[in-house]
Amino acid sequence: MSYSHSAQNPVIEQRRVIIPNKHGEKLVGLLHEAKSKEIVVLCHGFKSSKDDNLLVNLAAALEKEGISVFRFDFSAHGESEGSSRLGDFYREADDIRAVVQHFSGENRTVSAILGHSKGASLVLLYASKYQDIGIVVNVSGRYDLLRGIAVGLGANFMEKIKEDGYIDIKDKKGRVQVRVTEEVLMNILRVDMREACRKISKDCRVLMVYGSADKMNPLEDALGFAKNIRNHQLQIIEGADHVYSSHQTELASIVVKFIMAGLKQDEIARL
Repeated sequence: MSYSHSAQNPVIEQRRVIIPNKHGEKLVGLLHEAKSKEIVVLCHGFKSSKDDNLLVNLAAALEKEGISVFRFDFSAHGESEGSSRLGDFYREADDIRAVVQHFSGENRTVSAILGHSKGASLVLLYASKYQDIGIVVNVSGRYDLLRGIAVGLGANFMEKIKEDGYIDIKDKKGRVQVRVTEEVLMNILRVDMREACRKISKDCRVLMVYGSADKMNPLEDALGFAKNIRNHQLQIIEGADHVYSSHQTELASIVVKFIMAGLKQDEIARL
């Protein structure tokens, strides 16, 4: 095996890695170096970063098993360069491509990609476009993007955008958090998650984890993915919310078990 088991107490080093995407923007990430050839890439959600508690906890759980982990900021997030291009899902999926190619160039293998929330939708779009990753983990991703827009923007959002040119999403103090223009809306509506899921290779193992108490991306999103991804496993964590506030340990256990099993199957297949 090219990765160690936790019983061997692997020494973990963390180092900052900067990777340029195809637009010349610097993506900043943190590599948890366990000396395994295999690397698991973790992808954050909307308006989040590589330092999201959920990703930090998952990285810690994987590194205990001797698996190297890379968590990074998408362009225009966290420490990474770039201006915000809200709704341009495929551009962000190409940030993942830059990461995969970087480690391939270092003779490493990105064996699994995991995304939370919007990041989950991005890893699935990546898998449908490039088909070079054998293990994909969707943690609370959104399937019905139009429903998500309606929740965020309110009723009659189409008419409001056409009339004013944009809609501002504000926080509780009235500060503008996001400006949604007609261009942004069209970018989102061009993403066909159903078609993308059907393009994911049957050889790609997809784990989907959802919380039964998730109000942001409820179980109907999980069922939408399940209907269209051929090789999938669905795990529902009872009582968990969108960020798994009180269920981090259970989430990590499910994810680690699935990834470790997939890596072992891949190793057996190579023998």
